Amino acid sequence: MNKAAIKNFAIWARNKLIADVSYDARLIGITEDGIAKPLPQSFGGTQFFDIGTAEPYSISGEAVRQRDKLIEVIQQKEKDTDYKTAYQYVIEEVAYTWFNRLIAIRFMEVNDYLPSHIRVLSSESGKLEPDLVTTPFDAELPFTAEEEAQIFQLKQDNKLDEVFRILFLKQCNALNEILPALFEKTKNYTELLLSLSVIDQDGVVYHLIHDIPEDDFNIERGGQVEIIGWLYQYYNTEPKAAAFAKNGKITKEEIPAVTQLFTPDWIVRYMVENSLGRLWLEGHPECGLKENWKYYLEEAQQEPEVQVKLAEIRKEYAALNPEDIKLIDPCMGSGHILVYAFDVLMQIYESAGYSQRDAAKSILEHNIYGLDIDDRAYQLAYFAVMMKARQYNRRILNGENTCHVYAIQESNSINRAHLKYFGAGMDDIEKNAAKMQLEGLLDTLTDAKEYGSILNVESYNWDLLRRFVAAEDTDGQISMDSVGVEDTAEQLNRLIDIGETMARKYDVVVTNPPYAGMGNLSAKVNEFAKENYPTSKSDLSTIFMERTLSMCKNDCYMSMINIPVWMFLTTYEKLRKSILLNDTYVNMLHLGRGIFGSDFGTTAFVIQKGHIQNYKGSYRRLFDKQGAVDSVETKEQWFFSEKGLYVAKQDELAKIPGAPLAYWASKNFIAAFEGDNLGRLCDLSEGIHSRNNDEFLRLWYEACANRSSLSTFSKAKKWYPCNKGGGYRKWYGNNDYVIDWENDGQHIRNFKKASVGNNRHRFDEGITFTTITSAERTFRYSPEGYLYDMAGPTFFVHNKELMYYILAAFSSKLGYHFLSAINPGVSLKLGEVNNFPIIVENQELGQVDFLSKENVTMCKDDWDAFETSWDFKVHPLVSMSKGLWDATSTAAAMDYFYGYLPEASCPLEICYLLWQGQCKERFEKLKANEEELNRIFIDIYGLQDELTPEVEDKDVTVRKADLQRDIKSLLSYAVGCMFGRYSLDVEGLAYAGGEWDSSKYQSYIPDADNVIPITDEEYLDDDIVSRLCAWLKVVYGADTLEANLDYIAKALGNKGSTSREIIRNYFLNDFFKDHCQTYSVTGSGKRPIYWLFDSGKQNGFKALVYLHRYTPDTIGNLRIDYLHKMQRVYESEINRMQDMMDHSGNAREVAAASKRKDKLAKQLKECREYDEKISHLALSRIELDLDDGVKVNYRKLQTAQDGKFYEVLADSKNIMVKEKK
Repeated sequence: MNKAAIKNFAIWARNKLIADVSYDARLIGITEDGIAKPLPQSFGGTQFFDIGTAEPYSISGEAVRQRDKLIEVIQQKEKDTDYKTAYQYVIEEVAYTWFNRLIAIRFMEVNDYLPSHIRVLSSESGKLEPDLVTTPFDAELPFTAEEEAQIFQLKQDNKLDEVFRILFLKQCNALNEILPALFEKTKNYTELLLSLSVIDQDGVVYHLIHDIPEDDFNIERGGQVEIIGWLYQYYNTEPKAAAFAKNGKITKEEIPAVTQLFTPDWIVRYMVENSLGRLWLEGHPECGLKENWKYYLEEAQQEPEVQVKLAEIRKEYAALNPEDIKLIDPCMGSGHILVYAFDVLMQIYESAGYSQRDAAKSILEHNIYGLDIDDRAYQLAYFAVMMKARQYNRRILNGENTCHVYAIQESNSINRAHLKYFGAGMDDIEKNAAKMQLEGLLDTLTDAKEYGSILNVESYNWDLLRRFVAAEDTDGQISMDSVGVEDTAEQLNRLIDIGETMARKYDVVVTNPPYAGMGNLSAKVNEFAKENYPTSKSDLSTIFMERTLSMCKNDCYMSMINIPVWMFLTTYEKLRKSILLNDTYVNMLHLGRGIFGSDFGTTAFVIQKGHIQNYKGSYRRLFDKQGAVDSVETKEQWFFSEKGLYVAKQDELAKIPGAPLAYWASKNFIAAFEGDNLGRLCDLSEGIHSRNNDEFLRLWYEACANRSSLSTFSKAKKWYPCNKGGGYRKWYGNNDYVIDWENDGQHIRNFKKASVGNNRHRFDEGITFTTITSAERTFRYSPEGYLYDMAGPTFFVHNKELMYYILAAFSSKLGYHFLSAINPGVSLKLGEVNNFPIIVENQELGQVDFLSKENVTMCKDDWDAFETSWDFKVHPLVSMSKGLWDATSTAAAMDYFYGYLPEASCPLEICYLLWQGQCKERFEKLKANEEELNRIFIDIYGLQDELTPEVEDKDVTVRKADLQRDIKSLLSYAVGCMFGRYSLDVEGLAYAGGEWDSSKYQSYIPDADNVIPITDEEYLDDDIVSRLCAWLKVVYGADTLEANLDYIAKALGNKGSTSREIIRNYFLNDFFKDHCQTYSVTGSGKRPIYWLFDSGKQNGFKALVYLHRYTPDTIGNLRIDYLHKMQRVYESEINRMQDMMDHSGNAREVAAASKRKDKLAKQLKECREYDEKISHLALSRIELDLDDGVKVNYRKLQTAQDGKFYEVLADSKNIMVKEKK
């Protein structure tokens, strides 16, 4: 099946049909702006409308009545919303109605299911003209003599589209006789808004025939009725995206689009075979059907007492006849599950001796039921089930057969005053009982489109209700009061059918429920969920777990695919416990992510209603690592290879705190929870919840260093380190944030919505971790002096001697193993962490403590080797250079790291080789330590059968050397020295705000005016490349400058013919992007400290400025001393190029000069335009406050005193704070 073609067509066709329908509506005066009255010249049965042409548009006869009905429908819908929304809803509904019918007719004509056996949309010969247009009267459609004459004349005039429209409507009306739920009589407003063409190659019909391969519809050539479901899902692509993108709650009209996901075929087969198939097999083991079902899972070997219980239950199954089985999909969508259930039921019937013809009729009548909130999905499900029946019974489409699938309807529009006209001839007791029950049903179904199948309908006397409605009596009198009683009776019968379907108990319930968090849904739905489904109320999908089980008969089966959050999250603990205590997990496919694309993860399962003590369920874990995304096909292959097979007693799983569905848990794993847990050994604190991170938190390098308590704790500062989670990193690190805690947090304490937690362990050392992550969770040592917020909670060990032991337990494989059982989701609650079992083995305490401390030290060394650490001292490639004078020591180090003396082209390469060796040693040592800790803890917990100590390289969180990354970081450090942030004479930060101390700079003197120009050619003697050369001479020696430049250029890999040109191009094009990447943290965006003044794409002017040295004079100095200077340079160079063009006799030289002159002219023009913007800012002498942070100051610096914004800094849109409106 070509899903790309199906998707492209469905999305395009929706927009095309909506445009065409809207156009036709506009012709008759109906637009999204309102409804126009017919022009005054309208008369009798003819109406005229102004469409902006010389002649008005006219309609007459039936079309006038259809327009009136269209207006009535829009106005009725407008009562629930506003006119524009009502208009759009109705236009969308009409477009989709024709889409449905086109798809249905296409499926029927390809499979030769049309009664006439003549193609309507295409030709068997491949010609453009459909066969029905070619031979219209062979189809035995009912034509009047006038219509026949009209068709003859239109064909003679070669008006094929008009002929097609007449014939298409005729065919739809004829199909009403056999498929009334899909092909309603078109003598309504939908006919008025039909605009289809068969000759227009930009039309929907042409694209349907030519874009989607015919074999995708043909069931004899691999096509399936499943294509209907894919078309439905893809048709909803844009409405779904729009609903999620908007602000506000999802409306009942949007629920179908946002909650619909088409279930992959093999998952449907798994669910149906292991519920419906299992029900029959267990009662009829000799039926021989099991070999037909590839996705059927054998039951785990059960203990004798369990087998006895199962035998009793299966006696009841054995008594079932095929027609006794009732199956429902309460969220049927386009009917995919019902269609495959039909196939399985057919096999069951045939095994019981039925013919396919009789079985097909019986399945429709007795077995299959379906519900959906969406009228459109219902139409397709109805069609899909009927087409499946037609596959087995050629005579099923005779107008006498239908199926029990329904779109849930609301009772809001029922005229209850009409109820007095029903129940004629019934005695008062029956009549009153019927009326009371019917009113109860109407009350339940009020606003039913809001709730769908989660509504609980009482089991009324349905036969009584049908007799009540059938006994209508208006005494033959038509009054204003009795008008419409027949319509009311029709509506009531439909609601009774729906109500009975919702109230019935079923042998099998199978579904893919809607996925929607309750926070996105209306207040009505939220209140209903709280009242009726308190244990599962957080998501519609989990509510349906409760609802489907309530629809199930005792000892029968429910199967569904769902999001896996309910398996582990504290929110669903009561739901889990309820199922564990009251029902039985038969089997489960824990699918991970990928079934619905890059999704939220899924799990498919089968539950038996009723609890069977000590039953062993079968579980399949079809993913390698939490969060990994694998294709549907890959997971299917893993299913057949029996990957991740587990057997578990759910009664044992209930012993784990919180009752997570940790089906992989061994006896020793479960036994570990019987001893101490983290909550008994530590205090775990959530910390500060600021409610406004932009106000109270900064990345540490934004703030002024002398106002921050970083390496040394001080109570007289404004900014303090704050644990805030972060990415995958063990043992130490992710120290990125500081929080405003001046005057004991006065500012944040006074913020109404904020909470600061308790004071007990504030600034104490502890262990911190990340609460929200899709990766494996990691734990880190947190030194004294830190605060912590809710994203990086910290636990404080009562006995400090156990702190590194507990850190090691969490950082070992044990941590992931237990936490993935407690909660493998993206968000970890504090109470769940408290349940982590801690077994202290005193004999191993010393060794674990030593290895854990060593790991923290190594990870701190690694973290501090990069300038984004506040404990960064000096770049490693610079620190290595200080020992190069000792050749003997350097050679010994090389021999230690490599076993030989590698060749090196320059001092910088020697430094890199030493750094590479040091990184490799640290990496391998950490890996070895972690494997030893794994071995120790695996032995302590007795988990040798489920864990191994080996650690993969990708899980070791210290960095290996990387030539390009490390050379780029060296250049960043060099720029820091140019600005004075760092000094070659002192370690750590030399200047990051406050008073400037020139005594710190002796070996290399920083730039005096805090402006470093970046030019595309060597124009200035103090540009960034010139300054880099001077710096390299100081660090590595003047005699090796060229070799070092060559080494840097080769590592960078930028374009250029010389090393200097390559380096220049790096600074020109890539340095600032890399700087922004370095000075950013996920979730906080880019926070550069070196700001790039950038005139634009021509690279006319670029210059870096260091935020912490900025003064109100900086922009003025930049403008006068650098921007104006570059303008003079360009003017001089343009004149020189002109002179060369005027006097050179070399054609190539003249051409090159002309080209360069053009480039220079563009750069000069750009500079002059840039100067106009810069001048406003220079005159404004803007003050910045480092406490405001980069995002605020980035906008402030570009906002002149008149309030106007002048964009002069690079990448402003992605860096600065959004403008307040």
